[in-house]
Amino acid sequence: MRAPCDGGVVNAPLSAAHDSETLSDYRDPDPFEVEAHGHTFRFYPRGKDRIEALIDVIESAKETLNCFYFEYAEDDAGARVRDALTEAAKRGVAVKLYIDAFGSMAEPPFFESLVEAGGTFSRFESKFSKRFLIRNHQKMCIADNARVMAGGFNITSEYFDTAANDGWKDLGVKITGPLVQRYTDWFACIDEWINSDGSEYRKIREMVRDWDPGDGPVQLIMGGPTSVTSEWARAFKRDISGADRIDAVTAYFAPPRSMRQVLRRAGRRKKLRMILASKSDFAVTVLAARLHYRSMVKSGIRLFEYQPSKLHMKLMVLDDICHFGSGNLDMRSVRLNLEIMVRVEDAEMAAKLRALIDDMEEVSRPVDKSWFQQYAGFTDRLRWYVSSFMLRFVDYNLSRKLNLGPTRLKNASRHHPEPADE
Repeated sequence: MRAPCDGGVVNAPLSAAHDSETLSDYRDPDPFEVEAHGHTFRFYPRGKDRIEALIDVIESAKETLNCFYFEYAEDDAGARVRDALTEAAKRGVAVKLYIDAFGSMAEPPFFESLVEAGGTFSRFESKFSKRFLIRNHQKMCIADNARVMAGGFNITSEYFDTAANDGWKDLGVKITGPLVQRYTDWFACIDEWINSDGSEYRKIREMVRDWDPGDGPVQLIMGGPTSVTSEWARAFKRDISGADRIDAVTAYFAPPRSMRQVLRRAGRRKKLRMILASKSDFAVTVLAARLHYRSMVKSGIRLFEYQPSKLHMKLMVLDDICHFGSGNLDMRSVRLNLEIMVRVEDAEMAAKLRALIDDMEEVSRPVDKSWFQQYAGFTDRLRWYVSSFMLRFVDYNLSRKLNLGPTRLKNASRHHPEPADE
């Protein structure tokens, strides 16, 4: 069961420069666009712009729509996206929608109209317990192998709502250019995996292992269920090692020790700023992150907690290199979940995304001496240790141990048959 929206986390009050009036006046920035290496990237920091851009991508499709989301809800946003997909199927577009059953609250009957219109709908469901097995954490909607709407957002109303209405702070991006072909190639791998027999765990590992992100300035990098650090996490570490200025926003922070060491070394040598969550729908993610604050701040990292709303963004800018997509700096994203990240080397993009992080810092609470004096007492630290244990040793380790047998992604039909035993 999920915790309430503020996760039971006691948030530190803002300083005088970041008071309640500042928060009430805060508005997400307008969309902005960057041309880089034969691509157009249009970023959407504001929720209402994200959903309009997604609907536009769906409505513009003439031949194919390939979509995958970790979380999908039976709410206004979910209905609007489903109906747009259904209309696309009615006009002859080949529509495929896959969702992860662990993250999604939407059940097969909710998508009956899409299936009746000729679309394909499937949920990734595991043989054992949904709660402990692999999560396919990717998010994408690809139209005609020409445009893709990607980023960190899921399909529920709170990902498109305002902070005042308990919406998530997130980032979407619409991409045109050669990278879209790589998204299409990856979706074909997912499609083949979904419709094949055998060991899901072994097949996913092979897919992630064999994926070639390319060696140019624009790459599509995968993370997945590996016993060692994923390709995306390795690329991130390499980029940190060569960077003089590092800015990162991550919703969940509980990475393996090796990544924490890389970040602390960067903090000692370089200008490193991180913005983390102060609010979440799952309290332990915020509390577990706070366990690492003291060592991070001591190493020289400038650390902040974002105040206006729950934070779901995944964005890293390392000199002129940008990483954005579905991956968090936590154990699951680094070593277990299926993740998809875009890596772009471009000075203009880095400057604009860094300006977005500057905007977020204005409404974030610095984690400084006063923060520790007020919110790092014995009881607080005990909660941090318990939360870290739950995430790192219970959730992550048990997930890896259980995720050994074959599973199958069940296809929905208008009759919604029960899945066959395997």
